Amino acid sequence: MQLWVGLGNPGPQYAMHRHNVGFMAVDVIADAHGFAAPAKKFQGWVQDGRIGRHRILLLKPSTFMNESGRSVRAALDFYKLTPQDVTVFYDELDLAPMKVKVKRGGGAAGHNGIRSLIQHIGDDFRRVRIGIGHPGHKDRVTGYVLGPYHKSEIEPLTDLLGAIAAEAGGLADGDDARFLNDLALRLQA
Repeated sequence: MQLWVGLGNPGPQYAMHRHNVGFMAVDVIADAHGFAAPAKKFQGWVQDGRIGRHRILLLKPSTFMNESGRSVRAALDFYKLTPQDVTVFYDELDLAPMKVKVKRGGGAAGHNGIRSLIQHIGDDFRRVRIGIGHPGHKDRVTGYVLGPYHKSEIEPLTDLLGAIAAEAGGLADGDDARFLNDLALRLQA
């Protein structure tokens, strides 16, 4: 079993915020792959399903971003998983909008959700970083991250999230390079 975590803040007022792109990604994956309906568990919402031959548990912590690690720790402990079984989808300021990078390990780079995960489970988990771009000045970061996507960004965002879901088999197989390559090809089409 793998645990795929989408980071975001709970509540409809945050639904389309850039900081919630991790929630959006796991929602689209769940829809595209016919996962079970969400259930309240582990201080979050979980959905169980399969991608190819892999059982995946999707988790959206309901603890707010800066406490996400508590929810992930509870799920890891319950299923006796390790941080190596975890993939986290989240927003990345230092990547251009709609770009995706995958890596394992590293620091928090100022992201409170990732900081909380590192605090609760260590840093040896896979990260799917979804670029949101930088507003240009550090004084504008909070309002930008906690602000909604612009109307002109919705179509590219929809395409990106759909492509992530369509190519999720590469992630499930542990083939990050294939996932990124197939994602890039799908987005060029």
